[in-house]
Amino acid sequence: MGKTALTLALTTALSMGGMTAPIAHAAPADGEPAFRALYKEMVETDSSFDTGDCTAVTNKVAERMKAAGFPAENLHLFVPEGHPKAGALVAVYPGRDPKAKAILMLGHIDVVNARRADWTRDPFTMIEEDGYFYGRGTSDMKAQSAIWADTMIRFNQEKYKPLRTVKMALTCGEEGLYLNGAKWLTENQRDLIDAEFALNEGGAGELDASGKPVAQTLQAAQKVVMNFAVEATNPGGHSSVPRPDNAIYSLARALDRLGQYDFPVQFIDANKGYFTRMAKVVGGETGAAMTAIVANPNDAAANAILNKSPMYHSMLRTTCVATMLSAGHASNALPQRATATVNCRVMPGVSTDEVLATLTKVVNDPEVKVTSQRAYRPSNPAPVTPKILGTAEKISASIWPGVPVVPHMATGATDAVSLNAAGIPTYGISGLFRDTDGNGVHGLNERIRVKSVMEGRVFLYQLVKAYADQKN
Repeated sequence: MGKTALTLALTTALSMGGMTAPIAHAAPADGEPAFRALYKEMVETDSSFDTGDCTAVTNKVAERMKAAGFPAENLHLFVPEGHPKAGALVAVYPGRDPKAKAILMLGHIDVVNARRADWTRDPFTMIEEDGYFYGRGTSDMKAQSAIWADTMIRFNQEKYKPLRTVKMALTCGEEGLYLNGAKWLTENQRDLIDAEFALNEGGAGELDASGKPVAQTLQAAQKVVMNFAVEATNPGGHSSVPRPDNAIYSLARALDRLGQYDFPVQFIDANKGYFTRMAKVVGGETGAAMTAIVANPNDAAANAILNKSPMYHSMLRTTCVATMLSAGHASNALPQRATATVNCRVMPGVSTDEVLATLTKVVNDPEVKVTSQRAYRPSNPAPVTPKILGTAEKISASIWPGVPVVPHMATGATDAVSLNAAGIPTYGISGLFRDTDGNGVHGLNERIRVKSVMEGRVFLYQLVKAYADQKN
């Protein structure tokens, strides 16, 4: 399994990892009580960077799967060397055709930090109240990760015989503080997780203010993260004798020019599909502007209307924004150096050199230097094919009639970045509908509707089955 990891194949002697009781092999009806118990335990096992442990979560999930009858030899636990709390779990459910490429269900189990003093309720106690599940990770993304494990359990209990092998990978580090588990698996266990495509978070259902489903997104692309340093330097001197070429002022003028610059509208399949389909859903002036911008990306009037929404603005183009500043060395001295970090979210297919050249041109000051810093490896977006989108539309329509499935490009990033770069096209879709306020994801009092979780469980179970029986 390589020198970089401690690999533990599950056996009957695997530690219970703090589980309070074994799970009965047989589950009533469709196993909802067992699913609720699994989901609750995952939420209540802290897996945040500051105070938690992902390895504890993977151990507990594996134990529940084994106790429910899932074969121990098809469960693989990994603890990357030097990262004892960043454990990952890979489960494999064999298909009938060894030549048919597998489907991978990907989910991260780490969560954003949460302080009890800031929350109305204990963030690591899952509470069901007024039709919602409350707790850190209830929405991002332990509901979907629990559904993945639950789906594997149900397949095994039903003795389901899919055409393709179905795989599941639950990893740590997506929130950016641990070693990234998805990337680690692509580098150290590529054959184990190999698949024709993967399903992940990223796509979600949108509810209106009254809680009515409006649309479900299929995330097929993500922007690429790139950081740049913008720096002005100066000989400095005593503050009692100011000079006109002050490094702070030079940097401020450069950032002002960057702040006023808009990258041009750029379409790929994912965001073009989003604006094409959402035009009918949104309607009115905004819907008409969506139709117009797709027909003519240089339509200034349509662009002005859509730019009123920060989200639409970001979905249409590369964006760059100053996020950090550092300047000066003493209160009574002229600054010798002033530096800003500029964070860019770049359209797929655009190179670092191209963005750097644009920023340098916009700054337009030989005294201000722009340099490339950290950047994720660019990867091609997953293709939006009828095989992928059409199947999702069919299953979705059976649960939410009249609610469109809309291709989407994320302005942020998920673990799809790592899998796409490794040659596994990854799509974000969940069937988990969120409120207009975002349900406290990454913030206080995170929650998700109970109905959303239960309907999402039905949707994803049926969707994975449909994909698993598709021919290549």
